[in-house]
Amino acid sequence: MSRLFGSRLPREVRTALALEGGERPISHARTAEGGYAVATTRAMHLPGGPRLPWHLMDKAVWDEEGVTVTMTDGAAHRVVLPEPGRLPEAIRERVTSTVVASRHVTIDGRGGVRLVARRVPGYDTPRWEFIFDPGLDATDPGLRAHAEQALEEMRRSLGV
Repeated sequence: MSRLFGSRLPREVRTALALEGGERPISHARTAEGGYAVATTRAMHLPGGPRLPWHLMDKAVWDEEGVTVTMTDGAAHRVVLPEPGRLPEAIRERVTSTVVASRHVTIDGRGGVRLVARRVPGYDTPRWEFIFDPGLDATDPGLRAHAEQALEEMRRSLGV
């Protein structure tokens, strides 16, 4: 029965999460090391304390051993999950629900930038971010100017 509906999150794990007001656990999986990866209404909590807010997640890639989560700043977090249960669905749903708009724009011959508007808890307006393709320097003023121009065109076309 627990395979179908999952097991309950141990009280001591839930207490140690340091949840924000209104945040609650929605799914979890035990890690290979015996800790827990916990999906809440606002973030994914990893063993040892890292809290990964949904609106700052770029992607989660699953394989037969577990998941690698890449944040919008490029930081990657790996968790080995022998039995992920419903955690993959929770992560996909939560990250997808933050995205208001997303478009990839080519800005030079080597690549481009993804323009993403995301919902952020506690804010009425979406937060726009630039996610540059690998190999492009996000600090290059010329590339940033092209990205800013592309963002303005996208916002005009969307009416936001």
